[in-house]
Amino acid sequence: MTPPEAAITEPLPTIPTAAVPLLSLAAFASGISLRVCDPQLPLFAREFGVSLGNASLVITFFSVAYGLSQLFFGPVGDRYGKYFIVACGSAACAVTATLCALAPSFPMLLLARLMAGATAASIIPLAMAWIGDVVPYQRRQPVLARFLIGQILGLATGVLVGGAAADRMNWRMPFFGVAVVFIVVALSLLWLNRRLPAHARISRREQAFSLKRMASEFGQVLALPWARTLLLAVFLEGAFLYGAFAFIASHMHVRFDLSLTAAGGLVMLFGLGGFLFAMLSATLVRRLGERGLALWGGLFITAALTVIGVAPAWWWGVPGCLFAGVGFYMLHNTLQTNATQMAPERRGAAVSAFACCFFLGQSAGVGAAGLLVGAMGTAAVMLSGAVGILILSVRMSRRLPARSA
Repeated sequence: MTPPEAAITEPLPTIPTAAVPLLSLAAFASGISLRVCDPQLPLFAREFGVSLGNASLVITFFSVAYGLSQLFFGPVGDRYGKYFIVACGSAACAVTATLCALAPSFPMLLLARLMAGATAASIIPLAMAWIGDVVPYQRRQPVLARFLIGQILGLATGVLVGGAAADRMNWRMPFFGVAVVFIVVALSLLWLNRRLPAHARISRREQAFSLKRMASEFGQVLALPWARTLLLAVFLEGAFLYGAFAFIASHMHVRFDLSLTAAGGLVMLFGLGGFLFAMLSATLVRRLGERGLALWGGLFITAALTVIGVAPAWWWGVPGCLFAGVGFYMLHNTLQTNATQMAPERRGAAVSAFACCFFLGQSAGVGAAGLLVGAMGTAAVMLSGAVGILILSVRMSRRLPARSA
């Protein structure tokens, strides 16, 4: 079943120019928080005396909390205003990042990462839903792509900074740094929220907030067949891609004896690939349409993960990580854009459910990959992710509507 066509909407009043860039800055800080631990897994394993698979729990705990917390923040954003909740969430992220930096033991670090994932859940999905509220569907995908530049750069910065910190045996400093960024973002968003026009501060204050109403909103989303298809697709995307992605730096470090700084820099090319897509998104959407973006994005990821997994030399990871980034954002941005329209009257809940499934998929994928690493090695993780993404992208390219956004 294909999704319903978006209704033509009247032009909306102008919003402040800085509104989307500030959300992108919040996404930047969130991206750092999400990926800063990836290249530090070998350091965590050594410092805390755990296996590489168990060290990956710092990623799994963050992803699980991030995913489940979407079920809370979506309805809260719908009621109190999405922009305002993003600002408050950024302030909370500053606190939880500081707790990560101060963690005295591995169990406490896991607890702090759990809290960090829960607070970070308020940022990117609600920012996307807010863009869905104020930008007509016909112009939405390029705007979302530009917004995601912040997240892309944050992901890239996270792996680079994390690798550099690991080589210097100081994993705490990146968390202090990201806490400072979150404080600046929170204050800026709260200031700009007061300047937003009424339509951009949509809330439903007249409705009492309750768990029953929250469950009802998600139930209305899940009642839609197309919504269920998208949610399953993004769960599998998160599992197959990020199960492999989380171990790319470790794979390069263990197999080719690259420093963690160099391995993190290599993975940073994933973000550069996403940046290239963001710059070319309008042209690619127009020429390929949603089906083409999903299919070619999946093919790029499949080829990239295969190259990284079987390459005889580390430098093959350069094109591998670059094309993995291009492919991921081709596929994921297409799914995201459809998610903003799969239940317009419950957009906050819909996009939050989408993000919930994506990050629960990541946690499942990283957990499974952690087990596979111990049994078969990191190369097997790359190849399994490649096969899964190939099957998913081919099937979704057939289900998406034959249109350009």
